[in-house]
Amino acid sequence: MFAGIELGGTKTVCAVGTCSTDLVARTEFPTGDPVATLREVAAFFRQHTFERVGVAAFGPVDLRASSKTYGHILKTPKEAWRGFDLAGSLRTALCTEIRIDTDVGCAALGEMTWGAARGLQTFLYVTIGTGIGGGAYVNGHPLHGLLHPEMGHLIIPRDPGDEFPGSCPSHVDCLEGLAAGHSMEKRWGAPPRTLPPDHAAWALETRYLATAIVNWLLTLSPECIILGGGIMERISFEALRARVLELLNDYCDAPPLVRPALGRDSGVLGAIALAAQSPL
Repeated sequence: MFAGIELGGTKTVCAVGTCSTDLVARTEFPTGDPVATLREVAAFFRQHTFERVGVAAFGPVDLRASSKTYGHILKTPKEAWRGFDLAGSLRTALCTEIRIDTDVGCAALGEMTWGAARGLQTFLYVTIGTGIGGGAYVNGHPLHGLLHPEMGHLIIPRDPGDEFPGSCPSHVDCLEGLAAGHSMEKRWGAPPRTLPPDHAAWALETRYLATAIVNWLLTLSPECIILGGGIMERISFEALRARVLELLNDYCDAPPLVRPALGRDSGVLGAIALAAQSPL
C-alpha cells in the first residue's frame, strides 16, 4: 500500500491504495492554513498502513534534491504557505519517506502509469482551471531543472482588440493572467461555468489556449497533450485543434489533444504512483 496526497490550492485529497483501480480509502477537504491542513492529513493517514507517501503539491515548490529548501513551497500567492517546509513537515507528521512533485507533475505521472499517456515517453499534462499549470515528461523522465515547468506563465501575444489588462499578480497578462478561470471571471464579470456555450468568452479562450499549445508543441515536441481542468470541460477540442493547425500553417502536424483518462483523480493517483516507484 502507498499513500498519495494532492495538495491543491482550494482542496486537499488523500488516498491509500496500490493502483488506479485499488484505492482502499480516499478523502478530501478544503485546503486551509498549513497547521490545520496537516492536522487533517495526519488524522486520515493514522487510520491506515502504507509504505511511502507521494505528494502532488501546488506550486511553485523547490524540487532540487540538493537544495537547502527542498520540498518547500516557494513564492505562492497563498501567503500562509509561502516558504513552508511541506516535505519536512509531512515527514515528521507521518514518520515515513516523502516524495514530492507538483500537482500537475504528479497528474502527468498518473496518466503515464494508468491513463491517457500509457506507452508514451514525451508528453504534456496541462490543467486549465482557476489557474493554469503544466507538467512535462521528456524521454520518460519528468522535466525539472532550475525550477519545474510553469506553463501557465508563458508570455503570449494578446488577441487583437483584447483590452482586458490581465490578472496575474506577477506577470499581469501572461497566459494565466489572460485565460485562467479567475481571469475569465474578472474579464466577463461572471464565473465561467455560468457563461453560455455561444458566449464570446469561449472563442477567445480557444484562441489563447491554441497559441500556448503551439508554443509548447514547438518547444518540447510532445507525442500527446492531455488537457484537464474545469475550463476544458467547456472547450470544443475540435475547434481547439483546428485553431492549432491554423497557427502551425502546415509547418508540422499537431499531436493528439485529449482529456485525462483518470478524470479529476489524476493528481492523487499520480502521487500514489510516485510513492510506488522503486526506491530512489
